[in-house]
This record gives sequence, C-alpha cells and structure tokens, in this order.
Amino acid sequence: MTTLHELDTRGLNCPLPILRLKKALNELAGGDELSMTSTDPGSVKDVESFCKQAGHQLVEAGQQGADFVFRVRKA
Repeated sequence: MTTLHELDTRGLNCPLPILRLKKALNELAGGDELSMTSTDPGSVKDVESFCKQAGHQLVEAGQQGADFVFRVRKA
C-alpha cells in the first residue's frame, strides 16, 4: 500500500526545496509518495530534472494559487 507523505517548502528559495525533497525521499520506502508544496517558481523545472536524474516518478505537477504542488513516487 502506498503511503502519501507531505512536505511544505513554501517560502524557501532554490536550492532548498530540492534539497528538502531529496532528504525527505531518502527517508521513505520505495513506492511511497511525497506531496511537496513550494512557492519557488524555479522548483517546477528543478523537481522535474531531479526526478529524471534520481529515477523517481513525477506523478503530478500543478499550480494552486501562488503554490506549486508536486507528487513524487519514490523509486
């Protein structure tokens, strides 16, 4: 069963959202998902690139108001 975890990086600028995402994913089991909320526009490309490099699946990416929301499944 997939467990969904949440990470709030609102107010943090590059590279902190990606560093926090990487650290949080390291603590999860394979197949678990992490929902990350960010206010840094740079995180859109950063999360996509990070997932490709690290082999994680970017399940969802979107914007809700001023927030950028991502859902990542750990490889």
